[in-house]
Amino acid sequence: TPSLTVANEPVLAFTQGSPERDALEKALKDLKGRTEAIPCVVGDEEVWTSDVRYQVSPFNHGHKVAKFCYADKALLNRASEAALAARKEGDLKPVADRAQIFLKAADMLSGPRRAEVLAKTMVGQGKTVIQAEIDAAAELIDFFRFNAKFAVELEGQQPLSVPPRPNSVVSRGREGGNVVLWKPSDTAMLASSAVYRILREAGLPPNIIQFVPADGPTFGDTVTSSEHLCGINFTGSVPTFKHLWKQVAQNLDRFRTFPRLAGGKGPSPGTLPSPMGAGEGGGQRRCTLSRLWHLHPSAALYKVGSRELSTPAEDFGTFFSAVIDAKEIFGPVLTVYVYPDDKYKETLRLVDSTSSYGLTGAVFAQDKDVVQEATTMLRNFLAGDLDRLISRVFRVIGSIVGEALGSICSTGTNDKPGGPHYVLRWTSPQVIKETHEPLGDWRYSYMQ
Repeated sequence: TPSLTVANEPVLAFTQGSPERDALEKALKDLKGRTEAIPCVVGDEEVWTSDVRYQVSPFNHGHKVAKFCYADKALLNRASEAALAARKEGDLKPVADRAQIFLKAADMLSGPRRAEVLAKTMVGQGKTVIQAEIDAAAELIDFFRFNAKFAVELEGQQPLSVPPRPNSVVSRGREGGNVVLWKPSDTAMLASSAVYRILREAGLPPNIIQFVPADGPTFGDTVTSSEHLCGINFTGSVPTFKHLWKQVAQNLDRFRTFPRLAGGKGPSPGTLPSPMGAGEGGGQRRCTLSRLWHLHPSAALYKVGSRELSTPAEDFGTFFSAVIDAKEIFGPVLTVYVYPDDKYKETLRLVDSTSSYGLTGAVFAQDKDVVQEATTMLRNFLAGDLDRLISRVFRVIGSIVGEALGSICSTGTNDKPGGPHYVLRWTSPQVIKETHEPLGDWRYSYMQ
């Protein structure tokens, strides 16, 4: 069975005087006051439309970091046609060859292009050094490498063969076999464009990915009305995801296949370090802590006020502090529920029934029996991943690539990105039976 050996990308420290810090500071300096022009890329051509937009830095609205344009319906249809024309050749390319493109892109991100992507993520999205490093560098590198590994290994899994008819599986549309219309987020345009260019420089053939910034409803209406739609990979609000799902259902009769839809907030019973998980990501992480169930509110809050809020591109000591409030909103806001000690079990049941959201959760305790009891009571907890932390020194986390992360209900479709199951979501296996002997007599033995 073919396989690739990969490992998680180390998260760099960016300490004073380190090579990675020097490179990042230079990249940030190069971006200061600069506006990058980002056209649509359709049919391997750069295209500008009259609907020009700007991405502004979230901490400096006077700085337009990117100038881009929206693709209209006609251009989106043209992008679909260009992608479909390239699909046959791309899909026939061996999986191992397609995987090499993403492995090379990972190496470029890990080395010479790391500082560029980090700087553009920090300036364009307001992420701190560590959050940009985790998300835009280490995690993306890991996704490229691990998904390439999973694709190659999945290709080696073959069905049982019963002589005289050997069977084989061809996995269509995987690791570059699909063709894609990529609608980047308006608020992440600068970094998205950099990643797209890296993929092209790594050897991604023209037209496999069409880079098409667009108005959300226009894009959704166009792709969900195409008979060739095979799947939607979406991260965003639940109402938008449900709207797309309804559109797919309404157009079901026109599709050539049944499109796959994958989409993807996290409650946590927690203790002292938990506010770090609520505010550190600035509301831009799927695993952002949103609900804290705690015995002592003063213990949960006493460190929050000491965290610094500043401009991440200029002050590497910045830590976005959490805001403690009574109303739950989508962002770096933590809802705290204080429960009495004698209502622990009732509180666990409340945790289980409070919300339809729950990507990850954590139980903090020093008593192993308490942890086991909580784990048992939360067995059907909405969270797809439950951290059992028998200590006070850990913080609420999600997972790293290689571990399966995902959840059900309103959080998402639980496809477990980062694990081998996710690759199968975007694959259409085809079983081929082969025989080298003629049928002979059409009658079964008992008929003779």
